[in-house]
Amino acid sequence: MKEKKIAIIPARGGSKRIPKKNIKPFCGKPLIAYSIETALQSGLFDKVLVSTDSEEIAKVAKQYGANVQMRPKELADDFTGTWDVIEYVLNTLEEKYDYVCTIYATAPFLEAKYLKEGYEKLKNSNACRSFSVTSMPFPIQRTFKITKDGRCQMFWPENYDKRSQDLEEAYQDAGQFYWEKIGCQSEDVFFGKDSIPIVLPRHLVQDIDTMEDFKRAELMYKALHDDL
Repeated sequence: MKEKKIAIIPARGGSKRIPKKNIKPFCGKPLIAYSIETALQSGLFDKVLVSTDSEEIAKVAKQYGANVQMRPKELADDFTGTWDVIEYVLNTLEEKYDYVCTIYATAPFLEAKYLKEGYEKLKNSNACRSFSVTSMPFPIQRTFKITKDGRCQMFWPENYDKRSQDLEEAYQDAGQFYWEKIGCQSEDVFFGKDSIPIVLPRHLVQDIDTMEDFKRAELMYKALHDDL
């Protein structure tokens, strides 16, 4: 029997630092359009659905081919977690799915091949999740904080004289996609033993939380697409 898969793109309308971030023009298209188009082009999903509280976002999402579900206002505030939204969507749909892939609306560098890799590795494993990650650009073992009196203090002073290449590489959440086997039970944290990391090159990863991030992401995107 064919396994059913749904992509859910959470996209609320109340972005504070970048007003209307999810539909802000990014290199010629609304930002959310990139996530929708890549999900559709991957051919992986039985349904690509945008969950939003904004009629404006809903209109844009439909224009680019996504299904839309309007969510209640209590699931669109600053304190609502992503999983709360995903759980609400899954519980309110008539159809039942075997896999859900949460895709962020702010992922213009998302590529279908990594979505496919995430699904295939998860499907062929006993893991519960797979998600996009990337390597840290600097060894975390040599990081430091700034103290209250304006001085430096290393977190791990014993690593000061160690060469970068001798320190273990660390990874971080790339903030693009999160596959889950529906019904798979895990007692571990998301970044734990029941999750498979899908490693992306750093040039395909950029958080978009501030206008500075937004401008940097556009420059990166244009550098990768010489025709723009």
